[in-house]
Amino acid sequence: MKIISVVGYKKTGKTTLVGQLVKALKKHGTVGTIKHLHEHDIINAPDTDTWKHAQAGADVVVAVTPNELVKFSRNNDLTTALDELANAGMDFAVVEGFKDSKLPKIALGDVEATEIVRRLDTFESADIDELVNIIMKQPEFHTLDSLLTKLKNSKSIEKAGAIGTFTGIVRAVTDETSTEFLEFEAHGELARKKMDEICKQLMEKEGIVDILMHHRTGIIPAGEDIVYIAVAAGHREELFPVLREAIERLKAEVPIWKKEHTIKGDWWVHDQ
Repeated sequence: MKIISVVGYKKTGKTTLVGQLVKALKKHGTVGTIKHLHEHDIINAPDTDTWKHAQAGADVVVAVTPNELVKFSRNNDLTTALDELANAGMDFAVVEGFKDSKLPKIALGDVEATEIVRRLDTFESADIDELVNIIMKQPEFHTLDSLLTKLKNSKSIEKAGAIGTFTGIVRAVTDETSTEFLEFEAHGELARKKMDEICKQLMEKEGIVDILMHHRTGIIPAGEDIVYIAVAAGHREELFPVLREAIERLKAEVPIWKKEHTIKGDWWVHDQ
């Protein structure tokens, strides 16, 4: 899933620009949106049934009509929302707001924000084709579920009798050393190209239907996910050796570097 955020002060046309981007991106795939509502409390209409469910202590409330499904949950943030869209199989996420996030941003007017990839004086001055091209160049965002959704939607999935996955996480304790977080840097396009090459080669093995892999970069705290691999095969006997080979080759061949941040100090793993 490729992500873009649209930021600006009030009355600058953020919502209008989001709508234009959604219409344009729909030509290339599925689109989900996220709106930053600040202090608004959506499930705060007293005496409605969903309000009563929440007041009773329900952690998640789902409201269903013949045309809509709305999910209410607590203690969420932007990452939670992005995970929801990725898990739903979206190809694109357009976020309105969250100017302090690390997401790539289209900025309207003189709004102060980080990670700006394009600034526009007004939303009327937007070249939508140019903005779509910028979005297409953004890195992919995936969860394990989003990879599985993509795998199950592939044309060849009808040949599969098994799907196996690997998830690598940040180990919190190694021997007697506690890790606070890991930091990953990748040679962007080359890393993605190498992963695609590994997948293509592994798909030539007997019985392998499809394979996908994704490696996160940046700072990843202890306990959180680092890498996902999903393999679809005709039979389980064909699946497991390829799943193991996939992670070993990713670690050995893909230009991604790891820095450990521990209570005893920091170091790049390849420097040890």
